[in-house]
Formats: sequence, structure tokens, C-alpha cells
Amino acid sequence: MSDPITFDGQVAVVTGAGGGLGRSHALELARRGARVVVNDRGAALDGEGEGSAPADAVVEEIRSSGGEAVANYDSVDTVEGGAAVVETALSEWGQVDVVVNNAGILRDRSFAKMTPDEVRSVIDVHLMGAFHVSRPAFAAMRERGYGRFVFTSSNSGLIGNFGQTNYGAAKMGLVGLSNVLAIEGAKYGIASNVIAPVARTRMTEALFGEVMDLLDPAQVTPMVVYLSSSANPYTHEIFSAGGGRYARFFIGVNQGWFAGRGVTPPAEEIADHIDEVRDLSEYEVFTSSTEEFQLLAELLGLE
Repeated sequence: MSDPITFDGQVAVVTGAGGGLGRSHALELARRGARVVVNDRGAALDGEGEGSAPADAVVEEIRSSGGEAVANYDSVDTVEGGAAVVETALSEWGQVDVVVNNAGILRDRSFAKMTPDEVRSVIDVHLMGAFHVSRPAFAAMRERGYGRFVFTSSNSGLIGNFGQTNYGAAKMGLVGLSNVLAIEGAKYGIASNVIAPVARTRMTEALFGEVMDLLDPAQVTPMVVYLSSSANPYTHEIFSAGGGRYARFFIGVNQGWFAGRGVTPPAEEIADHIDEVRDLSEYEVFTSSTEEFQLLAELLGLE
């Protein structure tokens, strides 16, 4: 077995940590030595309302077990709220080493009935919330030359799920955010990865029924802990975690069909070659958009 993973001397920020996945992550990071900012606004599933009880309860659990934690009740959906979450860590302990972006809300509705406000509110919390927290945290990590980000996406974004246009769009947006952070953070020792959890939470228990009883949120946490640690050398990746299964999602590009240099084929030729366009027998997993341009350059005879 690998050496024990610990977070002694490190500070972790976990958003949406008052229950479910966030609570599980916060408790385990603290158990392994991290000083934890437990952020939770205390809102209902749809984002309405607020209260300090959820965050306070998790902080008390951590402290009663001998760990260090502090509560933060700011909403991540504003620039000021995200900055305040990070400032809590900096004012309390002077550093930020780990950020687990987990906060989220649900406002499900079929696409034909979904309103702009329902889209905006979900994106504001999931995607913009992660941005608002990660930006000041990135600056603090860059100064110290080390950091770990974990963004909580979903197979609803990576694959799709009925009635979750807003949620799916926000969750896929987090993949793009993490990918760019991974590229820009590499020279500063900052890694950024994504998880797509499958777990019983208040967001999912009404959707999938009895199967949720077998999907303990605690089963997602080991992947989050690993990705948050210095033991993890990987960045720019997406991982599925749930029910005791751990796997990698990836975005790959196949070889495709090349019409020829300077050629603009008619749509009929696309139809003729669509099997080659869709063929997955060979593919590549790029780590930056530059790599696809390099592939094109080779086909065009520019290299």
C-alpha cells in the first residue's frame, strides 16, 4: 500500500460542506490533518433561504474529533462571497492549499419549460461560484508555489440527463474551467482535476430511488482526498467516483477523415465518410488545444 496521505500543515476550503458530499470531504480532510474552512450558506436545495446550522455542525464534528475547522456562511454566487470564503482561510491560517468546489443547487425542469432565471441561478452557484472562490485561491497558491483544486462536475454535464439543462451546462462549464486552471497553474505547482460523483445526496435521492441506498457519499471522498493531496501527480483530468467504483472520464479526438489540403468538401462527401469521422478505433487524449492544431499542421504538411 502507498504511504499514508496526510495534510499536516495544510489548509483546505470545501464549499457546500454542510451536508452530503461536502461534509464527507471536509471531515476526512480534517481527519488527515488539514485545517478546514467549512463553507455552507445553509440554503434549501433550490438555493432559497440561509442559516448557519449546517456549517456549524460540521465544524463541531471536526473540533470534537481533535481537528481544526472554521465555518463560513458566504454565498459563493458573488465575487464578494467567493473572496470572503478564501479570506476566511487566509485570515485564520495564512494560506490556502486545497480547494474543493462542491457548492451547488438544483432547479430542474424540462427544457421547453425552463426559464432564464432557472438557468442563471444554477450557473451562478455551480460555475460562477467555483470561479469566484478559485480566483483568489489561485492567487494565494501561486505565491506559495503549490495548490490543488477539485471541481465537482456530474455525468449530467458530461453525458446529459433529462430535465437538467441548467445543471448540465454548469457542470460541463466546470470541466473547461478546471482544464484551463490546470494549464495555467502547472508552472506554479498547482494541479486541477474534476470529479463526477455518483452518490446519495439531497440532490439525487429523489431521482434514482432505492439504488441511492448503495451509494454512500463517503465512497466518493477517497478520490477527492487523493486528488487534493501532494501524492497526486495528475492534473487536467476527470474522474468518476461512486458506489465503490473509480474510473476516468476523458475527452478524446479520433483520427477522423482528412479531405485534403485546401479542400472544402461538399456535405455529400461528409455523408460518404461519416463512418471514418465517427470511428473510435484510434483516438488521442489531448492536454491542450494546441495539440489538436499540431495534428492539423501535420495533415496539412506544415511540420
